[in-house]
Amino acid sequence: MTSRVSEDDRQAQTYETILRVVMKILQSEGDEAVQVRTVAKRARVSLTTLYKLFPTLDDLVVAAIARWMESNGYAGLSSPPTHASLYDGLMWVHRQIFEPWERNPRMLRAYHRARSGPGGEQLDVQGMKKVEPVARAFLEGLDPAYAEDIARAMTYLICGSIYRFSIGEIAVTDILPAIGRTLYRLTTDNAALAASARPGRQNRRRRKRAASR
Repeated sequence: MTSRVSEDDRQAQTYETILRVVMKILQSEGDEAVQVRTVAKRARVSLTTLYKLFPTLDDLVVAAIARWMESNGYAGLSSPPTHASLYDGLMWVHRQIFEPWERNPRMLRAYHRARSGPGGEQLDVQGMKKVEPVARAFLEGLDPAYAEDIARAMTYLICGSIYRFSIGEIAVTDILPAIGRTLYRLTTDNAALAASARPGRQNRRRRKRAASR
């Protein structure tokens, strides 16, 4: 029994060592630099051992990104603010996820590519489990259709923004401000702003200014 436990411990240590190596490569060199032989060499393990733990390169990259997200993007979600407004609460959630990516843009690019490839659905499942319960707490008490519209709109915006970043159209630091502007429009009463932009009201203002001259 003791020998079996020791073997399990060694395998777990090897697994963690490999993930640390891959995460370091992803952060410093990008996902294209992750090669099986390179990882095996830096982790000081045989190819046989590496393939036993991670049958494919996609398995290896997805597992490393999932571990990085667990320690970075999702780590802060365990302490949500209390009594926050809808806007402040949802912005807080998105900052927990995107600020680590702003500091590590190669990880966001790797995340996008891995999520679109074989096994990438694991990253979606992980994200839903970590983010949805926290975000849902800020949406409690809202009209269900309104809450669903917010969630759908933000999903489209975030997926589109990550894609645009991945192809070089926008900088990683452009994403959070776009999220903030969109959330403000979705969650704040903008009736006054909308009214001020109506042609009729603008025309009345022009007539008043002209009459006072």
